[in-house]
Amino acid sequence: MLRGLQLNRILVTGASGFVGRSLSSALDRAGYFVRTATRQTAMLPGGHESVTISDLTRPPAWEPIVDGMDAVVHLAAMAHATSKSPDALFDQVNRIATQELVSAARAFGVKHFIFISSVRAQSAAYADRVLSEADEPHPSDAYGRSKLGAEQAVRDSGIPFTIFRPVVVYGPNPKGNIATLLRVAATRWPLPLARFDNRRSLLAMNNLIDGIIFSLNERVTIGQIYLIADDDALSLTEIFTILREAYGRQRQLISIPPNAFELLFKAIGREDYWHRLAGDLIVSTNKLKRDGWRPKIDTRSGLVDLVRTIKSKPAPQARNAGGGHV
Repeated sequence: MLRGLQLNRILVTGASGFVGRSLSSALDRAGYFVRTATRQTAMLPGGHESVTISDLTRPPAWEPIVDGMDAVVHLAAMAHATSKSPDALFDQVNRIATQELVSAARAFGVKHFIFISSVRAQSAAYADRVLSEADEPHPSDAYGRSKLGAEQAVRDSGIPFTIFRPVVVYGPNPKGNIATLLRVAATRWPLPLARFDNRRSLLAMNNLIDGIIFSLNERVTIGQIYLIADDDALSLTEIFTILREAYGRQRQLISIPPNAFELLFKAIGREDYWHRLAGDLIVSTNKLKRDGWRPKIDTRSGLVDLVRTIKSKPAPQARNAGGGHV
């Protein structure tokens, strides 16, 4: 029996993506009717009703997609780009497409629009204090600015909304920075990271999904913006120690002063990389907790479980045909 808002029919955009696939399955298990919108036809778990949409550089006709839906969870976005990707492309995919979707959702009587934004709508990749929703947003790149613009479009639409600003998410089939951390941790190389005591908030996939489902059921979340993360912020040294132990590796972290790396990154003109590696990014989730949500997974346990999942998967098999590769 669904509580609170009684929203039974949910549209999930970006449903074949990193978060969307797991969210769609979780909603299906929780008893919701799920309609998924993806860029390409995808075999998703469960009996979802699937709609294929464009890559959002050419926004689709959203009206028939939102028709009959009680709620929308909007995940589809452009998060990464090459040096050739102009700011206008982020704006088109992340802000304008969101604006058109939320407008159609309002016109068709959608009762709740949940927008998955990003902590980057509020901050650079690092911050010199613990962030809360009360802080003035200061995005530092085109991605963050486009997400903040999309948030404003949602807020201006007149539809009942909830906005989440997640930190970096880790979970099955990881991508981006988390995938890189896992690959490096799995090696036997000594790493010069024993003295990196900067702390960063991370977010377990299941904690994010629980937050979204909590919002679907609780009226108190309507009209709110929430930062969302696990409870504990860990240092880079702690993260690699946890991952290496989970992989059954020796710790092998070498003590080299971090300022040596800072000088190197500055010398090659990549101070931004230095801040991403060594800067703090800690968020407070007190607002969401006050409204009743609690993270079920702590980061230490979540990272260990993630490595166990990866290790349990069968290794890729080489092809039998001549010249095949792994």
